[in-house]
Amino acid sequence: MEQNLSTLNNWPAYHNLDDEQDARDHFIARDGVSFAGTHLIVDVWGADQLDDLELMECVMREAVEAAKATLLHIHLHHFTPNGGISGVAVLAESHISVHTWPERQFAAFDIFMCGDAKPELAVKVLQTHFQPGQFKVKELLRGRIGSHGNI
Repeated sequence: MEQNLSTLNNWPAYHNLDDEQDARDHFIARDGVSFAGTHLIVDVWGADQLDDLELMECVMREAVEAAKATLLHIHLHHFTPNGGISGVAVLAESHISVHTWPERQFAAFDIFMCGDAKPELAVKVLQTHFQPGQFKVKELLRGRIGSHGNI
């Protein structure tokens, strides 16, 4: 049996059986541009329930499912006394992270996905559950290569 660093160190590993027949790098090609993935920076103002750990886990799971991504692990941490939450959903396609300041009714989400995942659909889940007064999304194309292979 061949061992690699993850098995030697007992780190969790994800093995996509579909990739054995189609070994792709999962870069995205859109409008003549290739890039590693879509990175959405989401600022949420005027939101409630940003201190509800159970709700946050449910929302993150729903966001992953909506985006058609593959959940590997969720880790959330609850801070006291303000009740803020920091955490990450680790995905085969990358991640969704969150940091909340309930005392300011503010949350910062970071959604980065490659391949066939649809991160914009995860954003809709956040809007639905937290119903913020103000919602800003900035899109970055990570690892962008121009139409002629230029960076």
